[in-house]
Amino acid sequence: MLIDFFFTLKDAKIPVSIKEFLLLLEALQKGVIGTSIDDFYYLARTVLVKDEAHYDKFDQAFGLYFKGIHTIFEKNPEIPLDWLMKRIERELSPEQKAAIEKFGYDKLMDRLKELLKEQKERHEGGSKWIGTGGKSPFGNSGTNPEGIRIGGESRNRSAVKVWEARAYRDYDAERELGTRNIKVALRRLRKFARQGAEEELALDATIHATASNAGYLDIKMQPERRNNIKVLMLLDVGGTMDDHIARTEELFSAARTEFKNMEFFYFHNCVYDYLWKNNRRRHAERFPTWDILRKYPADTKLIFVGDATMSPHEILRAGGSVEYNNAEAGAAWLQRFTHAFPKCIWLNPEPEALWQYRQSVAIMQQLMSHRMFPVTIDGLERGMRLLSK
Repeated sequence: MLIDFFFTLKDAKIPVSIKEFLLLLEALQKGVIGTSIDDFYYLARTVLVKDEAHYDKFDQAFGLYFKGIHTIFEKNPEIPLDWLMKRIERELSPEQKAAIEKFGYDKLMDRLKELLKEQKERHEGGSKWIGTGGKSPFGNSGTNPEGIRIGGESRNRSAVKVWEARAYRDYDAERELGTRNIKVALRRLRKFARQGAEEELALDATIHATASNAGYLDIKMQPERRNNIKVLMLLDVGGTMDDHIARTEELFSAARTEFKNMEFFYFHNCVYDYLWKNNRRRHAERFPTWDILRKYPADTKLIFVGDATMSPHEILRAGGSVEYNNAEAGAAWLQRFTHAFPKCIWLNPEPEALWQYRQSVAIMQQLMSHRMFPVTIDGLERGMRLLSK
């Protein structure tokens, strides 16, 4: 009965083998788990997936194959929780939204400290306490132009700080591209040189040497011709970037193919004290930003990738990060990067027509000396042309 599930995983390009599939069946036969679909999910993932990089693909394939499995057996299925939660969310008119008081960053943080001391119970739909729904600047699932989201999911994307443990997923470097145009645009940034061991036939030199040797074959070898451009790519993940995952994965995959000397790191919204390479372990395996600034030579081409959509506080203030109290403003770190790597650009997957409505985009453009380009074929070509000068 699970053969189709096995082929679903194969279609998702998860490297699962027949041996691993038989091991899963053996585990089921011996009753190592109960009848819960959750137990089966963890068993199947443990047995079939050997690399954490494929967890996202496994989750998608599992969800596709077992979608609705609970409702097949339930005679009286419960009303989904998200339907019930909608009842406590308040829909406000534009006039009501405009009338909501804005505290300002410092006052907002002071008020939160007071509420944490005073509040003793859960609240819903209000305008004062930490809760869900309503107009309060503290909590989630409500409406406020400048608040602190505590738990829940991002909806209006207006929070100046976020209080939750957030897990972002890595961009998939093996994603198949639907078009070769991105690769073609990136190829404008090329500088070839022959480096390494002599392992490639030098045809012209071989012909010349053979002719000079009275016709006796004299084979000449040469190092392989490689693109020696060094690229450092810093990618924004999570939050508003979730809307641009597909396009960013295409760009990331193409860059990994075209630039053999490429290093990458992740950040969220703006660069601060630390960067990371693996989102699952990003709090345990962080790289100090100072180390990255000092590690790579000045001729490295620096490429930021992000929508630059955030609260201006996150760029301009110490402590402005939505995740922790950063000691220095993001603008200070960005200036250090542009000073250390003069050849730098920012690639923005957000449609260029919307940039004028984002205050943070205007600030970021100014810090980048207006070297921001959209993730379109024309934008990539212009960006690569600037880096290659």
